[in-house]
Amino acid sequence: MSQFTDLSRINVKGGDGGAGCMSFRREAHVPKGGPDGGDGGRGGDVIIEASSQLSSLIDYRYKHHFKAERGTHGRGARKDGRDGEDLILKVPVGTVVRELDPDTQEPLFEIADLTHDGERVVVAPGGAGGLGNTHFVTSVRRAPAFAQLGEPAQDHWIELEMKLMADAALVGFPSVGKSSLIARMSAARPKIADYPFTTLVPNLGVVRAGEYSYVVADVPGLIEGASEGKGLGHQFLRHIERTALIMHVIDITGGFEGRDPVEDYHVINEELRRYATELADRPQMVVANKCDVSGMEERIAELRRAVAADGRRFFAVSAVTGAGLQTLMLAVGEQVAELRRALAEEAPEPELSDRWERRRQAREKRFQVVCEEPGVYRVLGTQVERLVVQTDWDNEEALIYLQHRFARMGVDDALEKAGCRPGDEVRIVGRAFTFEGAEEYLDEVAPDESLAADDATPAGEDALGDAADGMLGHEDAAGPASA
Repeated sequence: MSQFTDLSRINVKGGDGGAGCMSFRREAHVPKGGPDGGDGGRGGDVIIEASSQLSSLIDYRYKHHFKAERGTHGRGARKDGRDGEDLILKVPVGTVVRELDPDTQEPLFEIADLTHDGERVVVAPGGAGGLGNTHFVTSVRRAPAFAQLGEPAQDHWIELEMKLMADAALVGFPSVGKSSLIARMSAARPKIADYPFTTLVPNLGVVRAGEYSYVVADVPGLIEGASEGKGLGHQFLRHIERTALIMHVIDITGGFEGRDPVEDYHVINEELRRYATELADRPQMVVANKCDVSGMEERIAELRRAVAADGRRFFAVSAVTGAGLQTLMLAVGEQVAELRRALAEEAPEPELSDRWERRRQAREKRFQVVCEEPGVYRVLGTQVERLVVQTDWDNEEALIYLQHRFARMGVDDALEKAGCRPGDEVRIVGRAFTFEGAEEYLDEVAPDESLAADDATPAGEDALGDAADGMLGHEDAAGPASA
C-alpha cells in the first residue's frame, strides 16, 4: 500500500559562515605591505524546491533534521574561503511552507506557496562569511587589525503542507459514490466499499474526454461540522482550496440514513462557506449519482430545481452503469479549459522564486526594539544580530566599527524612540551594552547612509574612522547579558 503524507514538520539549518582572516602582507623589501586577509566562505542554504515528479511528503516522514554545508575560513594573501554547498529538499508542487513557533510548534507565518514546477524558496540561509581585514581600510584606518567572524546559521522548524493541485475536486458526504465516479472517469483505482470513510487519503485521476484532459481529485467525504474540524474536516477541506472547479456529488437515494438530497446539497455548501468564503463562490457543478435506481425521478427533479435556483449546472449520472458520464466529463473539460484561459490572462508568469527571496531578505532587514523591564531594552532582528555575532569582542577596533554600523542602520534612533535613555542597558542576542545616546555623525556621511546597510561593507565605505561615538559603552560592551 502506498503511503500518502501531506503534512510534515522538519528542522532546517544553513551552514555556518567561515571567519574572515586578519593578515598583513609579509614580503622582503616591502615593510608596509598592507592588509591581505581573505573573506570567509558563506555557509550553504537549505532550499525547498517544488517538483512535479513527487506526489507526497513521504521523504520527510521519518527524517526531520536537515543541515547544509559550512563555509571555510579565509586565509592570508587575499585567499577567500570556499562557500558551503546548498542543500536542496524537493517537495510536491502545491506545497505551502510555514515558519513554526519553536515552543508551541504552531505556525507563525507563511514563508512561501510553491505552485509551479522548479519554484524555490530559501528556508534556512547559510551564515554570512566574515570579511577579511582588507575591507576595513579607510583614509584614517590604514592598517585595520581586525576581521569579522563567520556567522553561525540558525536552525528552526518549518511546516510543509501539501495541497492537491487538481483541476476539479469531487466533494460530498461519505459513500455518495465519489470513488466510483473517479474510477469510471479515469484510470485511478481507489478503494471502493459500501461503508462510510472508505477513502482516507485523496486520490488523483487524469480524465480524457474528447479534446480535453484534466486532473480530478477524489477528496474524502465531508460531514456536517467539517468546517469546525469534525470527522476528517480541516485535514481534507484544505485540498479543495487548490481546485478551480468543485464537482459536488450527491447520493440521490439518500444512502443508508435516508437523507434528503436537497438538504445534503445545502449542508455541504454551508460547510464550504464556513471553511473559506471564496469556496462557496467557486465554480461548481452538481452531480446526482445513483440515478439508475428506480423511483428517483421526483428526487432528481427537486434537486434539479434547487441547483437551478443557485445558477449552477446539474448532471444526473450513474457510476455503476456509466449513464450520463460522457456528457459530464465533456462539460467539466470545457469548464476547466475556460478557467485555465481566464487564469492565464489574469496572471502572467512572475519570477516566483525571486519574489520569495526578496520577501525573505526584507524580513531579515527589519528589526524591533522591545522594553523587557524598566531601563532594559532588547533589539531583535536578523541583520542586527548578525553584526553582533560576527564581531570579535576582544578587539577594540572591531567594537568601534560595530557601533558605527548600529548608528547607520538606525538602531540608535529606534532605541531613543522606544524610550531608551543614556545609561540604560541594551541587549542583543547574548550581549549587553550601555546606551550612550544617538549622536550626530560627521558631514562626510551621506544622508542615506543612516539607513539599513548591507552586511558586507565594501572597502572604504566606513569613512568615519574612529572619529565618532556610537551606542556602545566600552566598559561593558563585551559582557554577557544578565538574565
